[in-house]
Amino acid sequence: MKKILSSLLVMTLLLVGTETFAQMPIDKGSKFLNAGIGLGGWGGIGFGGGGIGLGASFDLGVAKNITVGALGAFRGYSGYGSYYSIGVRGSYHFNELLQLDNDKVDLYAGLGLIYSGWSWNNAYGGFRNSIGGVDLGGHVGGRYFFSESVGAFAEAGFGIAPLQLGVTFKF
Repeated sequence: MKKILSSLLVMTLLLVGTETFAQMPIDKGSKFLNAGIGLGGWGGIGFGGGGIGLGASFDLGVAKNITVGALGAFRGYSGYGSYYSIGVRGSYHFNELLQLDNDKVDLYAGLGLIYSGWSWNNAYGGFRNSIGGVDLGGHVGGRYFFSESVGAFAEAGFGIAPLQLGVTFKF
């Protein structure tokens, strides 16, 4: 996990890079939609690896530098079962605090309340079973915008995978 967080930090610092622009405002009414794939080794905390995770999150600005939103993710294991999570989350956006004056970059971290479920098939008896529960989750991430409304994101944390990569939209 330390390697993932270190890599994310280095990547973000490289993206902040050479050009500076007006600061990206995160204010009341700002909206972000992330959609991506989960990379890494688990199907949820305490479960084995495998499968490719698909996830999405939506964040809405409720105050300066603060967003709240929802998330959902799914990971299937061919012939064995699936893992899913749905929940709510809140994030603090650090650009102003860190005095980053690049309108293409958005750095954030936060917490969420997530319901995760795991269902599986018993290969011997043919029955299907499932378990689930509510957990507290955390995330740290960054977005890099190629245009005013479309970019890429990387997010590390708990959930469908230790690292998620994908496309982000601001509207």
